[in-house]
Amino acid sequence: MPRAGLTPATVVREAAVLADEVGYDRLTLAALAARLGVALPSLYKHVRGVDALHQKLAVLATAEIADVLTAAAAGRSGGDALRAVAAAYRAYARQHPGRYPAAQRAPDPADPEHLAAGERAVGAVRAILLGYVLDGDAATDAIRMFRAAVHGFVALEAAGGFGLPRDTDRSFDQLIAGLDRAYLSWGNR
Repeated sequence: MPRAGLTPATVVREAAVLADEVGYDRLTLAALAARLGVALPSLYKHVRGVDALHQKLAVLATAEIADVLTAAAAGRSGGDALRAVAAAYRAYARQHPGRYPAAQRAPDPADPEHLAAGERAVGAVRAILLGYVLDGDAATDAIRMFRAAVHGFVALEAAGGFGLPRDTDRSFDQLIAGLDRAYLSWGNR
């Protein structure tokens, strides 16, 4: 019998907390079983294996990021929305250093929940780009540019990759200001 109160959703939520504590790359079923106080084979009643756990964690983290980005964009437009969404993305990565990497997985086409979460996350950025008069292929390029720039900054920051004596918040603001200028120039073509 599975432990009372232990459900697949509980397992994934605890895996997310554990990933934030120990790191995504150190998330194992054995560590999760120990955290939950169950024998390792008991976890297989709730998740098929570590790959399935990582997939479920990717769905959870992607949905969380989608919620954060959507909330940050609400009631804003243009550069104000871009700054708010970028700041929310960065804050999520800082607050959830273990689950953030899971959200970088491209949505699994066989997982409708993951696809929906991915669409919501991308949709939050796409909505901002409409204010820059960017749609179609230009919007796709701009979404990729946003993600690459912000993720690159967040990843370097998390790895301690910024050693120069300049405030990283100021540098981040300059990065987003550069994206704003680029998007404005694309929209005016």
